[in-house]
Formats: sequence, C-alpha cells, structure tokens
Amino acid sequence: MQLIVLPLNFIFKAASAALFGLLLLIAFAVTAPMGSHEYYGFFRYDYLLFYALIIQVCLIYLKLESWAEAKVIALFHIMAMGMEIFLTHPAIASWQYPQPAVLKLLTVPLFAGFMYSAVGSFFARSLRLYQVSFENLPNFSNMLCLAVLSYLNFMTKFFIPDIRVALFIWSILIFWKTKLYFQLQQHRFRVPMLPILLLLAFLIWIAENISTFYKIWLYPSQVDAWHMVGWGKLGSWYLLLLLSLVLVLKILGTRDKNGAWQLN
Repeated sequence: MQLIVLPLNFIFKAASAALFGLLLLIAFAVTAPMGSHEYYGFFRYDYLLFYALIIQVCLIYLKLESWAEAKVIALFHIMAMGMEIFLTHPAIASWQYPQPAVLKLLTVPLFAGFMYSAVGSFFARSLRLYQVSFENLPNFSNMLCLAVLSYLNFMTKFFIPDIRVALFIWSILIFWKTKLYFQLQQHRFRVPMLPILLLLAFLIWIAENISTFYKIWLYPSQVDAWHMVGWGKLGSWYLLLLLSLVLVLKILGTRDKNGAWQLN
C-alpha cells in the first residue's frame, strides 16, 4: 500500500507547490485563440496579468502562501523584469513578445515577471509542504556571490566572455556535499541537491517549450516556425534556479554554522 500512497502523496504535493506555474500554463493554452486581437481595450498579455494578480491574491487570502513567501516572489519578479527589459531590447533581442499589450514596461508585458515568480513560488511552497531541510549547505555569502554573478552573466555575456562554464563548476564544487531532506507521510528522505536542481531545470525547460508553442514569447529562430527550445537552455534555467534558491533560503530560513538549514 505504501508503494502507492507515497508516490501519490509526492505528486500531490509537487502539483500543489507548482500551483502558480500550472495555472499559468493552463491560461497560456486557453488564451491562445485571442492572438493579437483587442478585447475591451486590452490584449491577451494584459488579461494574463489580471489573471496572475488574481492567483496571487487568492493564494494569500486562502493562506496557501504566506506574506514572507509573497515578499520573496515579489523580489524575484522585480529582478526578472530588469533582466527581461535588457534581453528583449532590440539591440540584444534574445527573445521577443510577439503580441501587443497595453500594460507593459518598454518591450516587456507586465505579466512576464509572474512567469519567474512561479519559480520562486514553487521553491517557497515546496520548502513548507515537504518540510525541507538541508545538510552541508554552503555559507550564504558564497551562494549569494554565485547567484549574483549568474544573474549578471545573462547580460554581461554580450559584452565580455560568457563565464557560465565557470559558474557551473563553482556550483558543483559548493553543492557537491549538500543533501536535501524532505518529508512524505511519516517517512524522511535524504537526497543529493545537485540532481534535484537539474531535474527542476528540465521541468522548467518543458514549461518553456509549452509557453513558446502558445506564443507567450518567441526566440528569433521560432518566429517563422515553432520548434523545440534547444537543450542549451537547460543551463540557463539551472543558473536562474540558483538565484531563486538563494533568495528563498536566505529570507525564509536559517542556516547554522555547520551548514544545517531549517525553515523559520
């Protein structure tokens, strides 16, 4: 019986933790027929913003998300919007938002930050739902430095050499001994942290393919005809996960001098 109950419990908690992201993906599919048409003065991207705001309010009102978690998500939203504005600038054009919007900041519709917030929301909710703790977690100054450089590298690589390989190696070195503990029913599980980050990067890559398929954003090579996003984007999502992870761990929990981390 446990062989059935434990996996089902794990899937249920994972879906609950990813609720924000899953609801966004559903909205991407449902709103796809709207295309670039105007409805009552607004466009598809605008209605996605209203929808995301409603989700956020409901999560807090229903106590599915705490105010502390909302603060983390808001901070991640702001940082993501800054990166989006830079990378969608016509001089860079790493990707584009092909449809119009009334509510936007330069080249970026305001709802875009919520796609990154969904990642922060997943991390924050997972820590609580799975009662996560860490063993041998690197000191926060080390992790923060790695996260900040990873964030900056998304933009500086257009002007100076890309250092992502060094960032990958750095992350492996500092997280190699880090273990993650999580709770299912009455069972406590211990797993290495690095494979978890790689798995999450892969899941976000799948979500990215769904998003580009429904023309939420498009890479230059997808404008004429959609195709799957290249595997190289897994590395980008891995580095972005590091930023989200550090913000969540620093604000929502406490690390002792031995590297053990607990949720506040």
